[in-house]
Amino acid sequence: MHTYMTYKKNKIIPFILTSVGLVLPAMALLSAPKLANAEEKFLIKVGIMSGEDEDVWREVVKQAANRGLVVKTVVFNDYNQPNEALQDGEVDANAFQHQPFLNNQIKVNHYDIVRVGDTAVWPIGLYSKKVKSVTELKTYSVVGVPNDPANEARGLNLLQQEGLIKLKPGAGIFATTADITDNPRHIQIKELDAGIIGRSVPDLDAAIVNTDWALKSGLSKADRIAQERVKDNPYNNFIAVKKENINAPWVKTLVASYQNDAVKSVFDKVYQGTGITAW
Repeated sequence: MHTYMTYKKNKIIPFILTSVGLVLPAMALLSAPKLANAEEKFLIKVGIMSGEDEDVWREVVKQAANRGLVVKTVVFNDYNQPNEALQDGEVDANAFQHQPFLNNQIKVNHYDIVRVGDTAVWPIGLYSKKVKSVTELKTYSVVGVPNDPANEARGLNLLQQEGLIKLKPGAGIFATTADITDNPRHIQIKELDAGIIGRSVPDLDAAIVNTDWALKSGLSKADRIAQERVKDNPYNNFIAVKKENINAPWVKTLVASYQNDAVKSVFDKVYQGTGITAW
């Protein structure tokens, strides 16, 4: 029999798992004798995105268990869901986003969420099934970009990096199509949902696709004709928690459970160089 504690809306709720799998409130068994070798552990839920990251987090779960932390992953398929779940207390942490994305979510939804430990960076890429290099893109080519503010800006900056467009000075991570000041090849920008843009690449001349969605869509390095710079990249992903939990003991344990060589080894195998650990 093991005693666990789960965090839910700022409260630590103890429960007991019996040897026959029956879950009972700890209060109901206060009179039961405590086993000499009983282990006390914290149980937390972490929101992640479906796909390759699930393989990485299986190793994180193992590393956390070695540190006395029980982690249950909750898998999402929509970028907007993990922060909502974290804010509502349905999960205790999440790991899927970069700072510009979180900043926008906080601005729109007033979330009380903070960054606690970096995980990795996936350099966003420009993919094409029709050309092999940026120089081959013709006048009036149709280029898809993600339609969420953070990733659209990221994509537009990559197009500027490759000389396809120029943006208003200072637009930076807040750039929108309204900030395009020069478009010498008259590139037609088509805004699409990040979740479907990868599958739309064959129908476009090229498209900006997040690495995780590129993998899900069957795109490969051979299809990538440009990539954003890795050095000083503002789009490092990270583990996030509600601000009220920033000093909770389990937070440091969770971060350490991700930031180690065992996880890096699995990460490198899973992402095959398309992602880079960032701690």
